[in-house]
Amino acid sequence: MRIDVSAAPLSFARAVNRGIALARFSHVCLLNNDMLADLGFFHALRRAFDEVPNLFCATAQIKFPAGVRREETGKAVMAQTAAEDFPVRCDEPLPGEDGTYVLYGSGGCSLYDAAKLRALGCVDEAYEPAYVEDLDLGYRAWQRGWPTVFVAGAVVEHRHRATTRRYYSEEQLEAILEANYLKFVARSVARRAVFERLWKQALDRLRLRAARPTALAALRKAAGIARTGGPAGQPAYSEEAFLALTSGSVALFPGHAKEAGASVIRAKRISTPAAELLQAYAEVVVVREDSPLAFQAACEWTRRKWRGRVEVR
Repeated sequence: MRIDVSAAPLSFARAVNRGIALARFSHVCLLNNDMLADLGFFHALRRAFDEVPNLFCATAQIKFPAGVRREETGKAVMAQTAAEDFPVRCDEPLPGEDGTYVLYGSGGCSLYDAAKLRALGCVDEAYEPAYVEDLDLGYRAWQRGWPTVFVAGAVVEHRHRATTRRYYSEEQLEAILEANYLKFVARSVARRAVFERLWKQALDRLRLRAARPTALAALRKAAGIARTGGPAGQPAYSEEAFLALTSGSVALFPGHAKEAGASVIRAKRISTPAAELLQAYAEVVVVREDSPLAFQAACEWTRRKWRGRVEVR
């Protein structure tokens, strides 16, 4: 074991990048000091890389201490239910759900392909002092066609903000989150149409919340943040496609017939498949029928994973 000590305080990104630079193995795990990992945590995350082609990140299921509201789950999606809601949320995993594609892995409990991590330039240090850097990292990986998946069997208990609340108030943390989300949209979203949609959505939300000092402060910074510019090139994989795939419209369920391949089915709502379906296939992918782009993307990634052994319903 090697411990790297910094005399000066470091942002989250700067701290983990120092650790990544010292790592010498094929995979790197980012695990915060406020996460308590269950037995089998590392094995479950590592196994995902043997199952999912070109995987960038496997992220854990996050639970909270008894009596504490579950603010995170690990199943991160970009889906705004109401205009004032933050654009990214964590959905509650369904019974039996495992391996679902997610937008990004939590920077506090995820395993990454080290070579891909370095190819992306590691964690962007523009996100000071913390928050949104893991969203940015997962998004940039998806742009290259490198997915992230949720691993239900890798479980951590999160002692939420056990470190940051010692240095920042709740209002300060909220202000950091709001400004850093705007940085993410400005710095990482490549397609003009996607940028315009997400930027307008973000500003409209902040205007609705302008009575809150944190939202008003972010609005005042927005023009300066927008001028920082975005990525130089176009993504190798469609942003519209992976945003649809990770919008909460798709869920994966391992089945029991290991040699049978997978089935992709459309449904009015996402729910755990019937037992007979799980008995008939190695995996069942459920897609909400009101999202044709998500269905197209789910079929594409399922065919990659199962090398064409897919039945579409």
